[in-house]
Amino acid sequence: MRVFLLICTFLFLISPLEIRVDAESSDPYQKRMELYKKVETVTQIPWYYLAAIDQYERNIRQVRKDLPEPKGVTGIYFTPEEWCGITNPNRTDQNPATIQFFNGIGADGDGDGKADIQSDEDVLFSMANYLLSFGADHENLKIGLWNYYKRDKTVRIINDKAKVYKHFGRLDLDGHAFPVPIRSNHSYRTTWGDARGWGGRRIHEGTDIFAGYGVPVRATNYGIVEMKGWNRYGGWRVGIRDINNTYHYFAHLSGFAKDLKVGQIVEPGTVIGGVGSSGYGPPGTSGKFPPHLHYGMYKDNGYTEWSFDPYPHLRMWERQERMQIRKK
Repeated sequence: MRVFLLICTFLFLISPLEIRVDAESSDPYQKRMELYKKVETVTQIPWYYLAAIDQYERNIRQVRKDLPEPKGVTGIYFTPEEWCGITNPNRTDQNPATIQFFNGIGADGDGDGKADIQSDEDVLFSMANYLLSFGADHENLKIGLWNYYKRDKTVRIINDKAKVYKHFGRLDLDGHAFPVPIRSNHSYRTTWGDARGWGGRRIHEGTDIFAGYGVPVRATNYGIVEMKGWNRYGGWRVGIRDINNTYHYFAHLSGFAKDLKVGQIVEPGTVIGGVGSSGYGPPGTSGKFPPHLHYGMYKDNGYTEWSFDPYPHLRMWERQERMQIRKK
């Protein structure tokens, strides 16, 4: 009995610690922010730039089969050749001095004297340290990003992500909204991949949501307006890039929300325009089909961008929003 009581007392004493650790580990945003702030203190590179780079890397690793899935706190990935130096014969080198000698990117970020490719802190610090060689101000960070990625679109996406993170001051930007008001009279079905004939043979890269002319069209995610204007297929249209590297395409609008502009930061529910029937001709063409919103989703993988079926997401967002309304 005495042994049993001692065991129970021991379990009681350690259980609060175990619960606290588990609770902390269940909040990835907190852990990421702690890491970004720590590296910001050392490098003076703003946390929202580090967050944007990290999130971009995490997103492309989630959609590319040639890259491993992110497992740690950071989403940044370096190959052993990048980390140790392409001419370094030791592909597991953790010595910062020899890595630097072979022009590897690996560096010691946590002060343990090792440049460990498995250490989140070392990995994020190494990326920051590379960018720091160009400068910590906005323009030099853009130059550093271009020299690393060699792709203008990637630099723009990362900079736009940084603006969004800076604006909201937090990382948990995963909320969604259905693109038209839930209480509006609307209907839709899965139409992605259907054949389209106007302007040549092509497939339908989205879902058509039929609603009354002028019904408000809303941003579905946190993000930034990347495109606004006329397209002969889509008419008046808006493109918004979210923090998960998905491009949301809203087409056939009747017009745009007042003062809406490229570079504007939006959140779920922000009105960006109205349902219309514009398109299939030169600027101003309208009325060639019933009013509806064409909603498309596109994913960028660091090389190219492709469309995917938005219907499952629309159904989920609609269901979630209806549940939220019922709870009020």
